[in-house]
Amino acid sequence: MVYFVGAGAGAADLITVRGARLLKEADQIIYAGSLVNPELLRDRKPGCAVWDSAVMTLEEVMEQVILMERRGGMTVRLHTGDPSIYGAVREQMDRMEESGIPFEVCPGVSSLSGAAAALNLEYTLPGVSQSLIIARMAGRTPVPERESIASLAAHRASMAIFLSAGMTDRLQAELLKGGYEADTPAAIVYRATWPDEKKAVCTIGTLDETARREGIYKTALIVVGDAVAHSGYERSKLYDPLFTTGFRAGRDKDEDSSD
Repeated sequence: MVYFVGAGAGAADLITVRGARLLKEADQIIYAGSLVNPELLRDRKPGCAVWDSAVMTLEEVMEQVILMERRGGMTVRLHTGDPSIYGAVREQMDRMEESGIPFEVCPGVSSLSGAAAALNLEYTLPGVSQSLIIARMAGRTPVPERESIASLAAHRASMAIFLSAGMTDRLQAELLKGGYEADTPAAIVYRATWPDEKKAVCTIGTLDETARREGIYKTALIVVGDAVAHSGYERSKLYDPLFTTGFRAGRDKDEDSSD
């Protein structure tokens, strides 16, 4: 049996309870050593094999998975953040299905959430943005033209941009080309939730300058959109005394104004 486990955004205590239990039960852990906090390996059981997938190919990962499966053991494939976001997991799942190896997914806390926590940010502020776009710049791995940063920027929604900290000059140009104004709020969060976390709030027009000044070229999430400013939003209907929900009757407007 193989479990794809999300390691969380970085801090060791952000792994889920289920994920921590699976790590303790594993006969083999294959983890993304370049990004996963090594503290998560400390509670593994004696004799548990550990492999760093940062230096392995897909074929080498699968070789170890198949060998452990033949022994009747359990493998944890430990991915950074949540496996569903830029985790390259589908190709592994397809190989396992072809080999008849059962697997399950244990979700994790994404750096998407870790960065928001670092910034005290709500991506979906009423009246500001009710959408969050998760994207990345095209680099050695291309993206479809319809999903280019410039195309997505036309929506001017909140955007979280992964795997692009080393291309902030091009990213800034694409965001402006797509329709964001230069004074649109932005932020760069380096290693969200890790002890050496660093965050810098800026604007799209100063994005590249800020990244260079702070020396941030990798392992960072870039957030853009008016929601970063925490201002200009409308009160949520969820807690509005005049708004009726399935759990609470709203007060009459006239009644509320007479209080």
